[in-house]
Amino acid sequence: MNKILIPTDFSATATNAALYALGLAKQVGVKSVVLYNAYQSPVTIDPMMPTVQLFDIDELKKNSEEALDRFRLQLKEAAGTIHLEIFSAFNVLSEGLDSVCQEAGADLIVMGISGAGGMEETLIGSNAVSVARHSTYPVIIVPAQASFVPIQEVLFACDYKKVAETTPVGSLKSLLSATGARLSVLNVYHNKAYDDTFTYESLMLDTLLEGCRPHYFFVDNPDFTDAINAFVKETHSQIVITIPKKHGWFEGLFHKSHTRMLAFHSIIPLMVIHE
Repeated sequence: MNKILIPTDFSATATNAALYALGLAKQVGVKSVVLYNAYQSPVTIDPMMPTVQLFDIDELKKNSEEALDRFRLQLKEAAGTIHLEIFSAFNVLSEGLDSVCQEAGADLIVMGISGAGGMEETLIGSNAVSVARHSTYPVIIVPAQASFVPIQEVLFACDYKKVAETTPVGSLKSLLSATGARLSVLNVYHNKAYDDTFTYESLMLDTLLEGCRPHYFFVDNPDFTDAINAFVKETHSQIVITIPKKHGWFEGLFHKSHTRMLAFHSIIPLMVIHE
């Protein structure tokens, strides 16, 4: 990891994620992080004023940069020797982050998420989930209640499907190397028989993870998220890694992908790495 990008809307959840990112930066030796705010023109609906209200873009940028400066000052003590950069842009957060990462020289995004439920979770979602969906960079989603704990145990949730094509070996090995953490690979299944295809995928995964000394676990549970959280508690893992398969993000509104469910309900930070 060279530099971490921390998107912020200056909320308590975003502040907590920034503190987590600073703790991670210290563990892995990252010397600089970027505090990023994407601002847009406010949308106002006033039935008494049918005309479109115009906003001063320069004023919006000034407000964003001033807020980032205050945020940087707020984090100064926690940052210690880590350099805090600021980056402000008139942008849609979820769709502009790849270009921001490229321009800022960041290779990891860390941001917070608040728990949701019901229709809010199904239809509205979260900026963090949207970022993880659109960005090609690894994204760590930090639950609101999570604080930084040095990463010593990494949990990789794997479905054993097309592992050669979908497993982000480089990013996974980079995290393990930077943290010195142990790796557990967990497969959650329900009423499934392991066949020759699974045997082949298992051998392929073990080959890909050569040198990582992974431990493999298999849990029969109809509730994927509950299975992950139970395993986390048992093994004291500090981070969960998941790979959102391309079809998963575009399933029907009421057919929730495992990655989306984990983003909202994981009890520890979730690292999303694209296939």
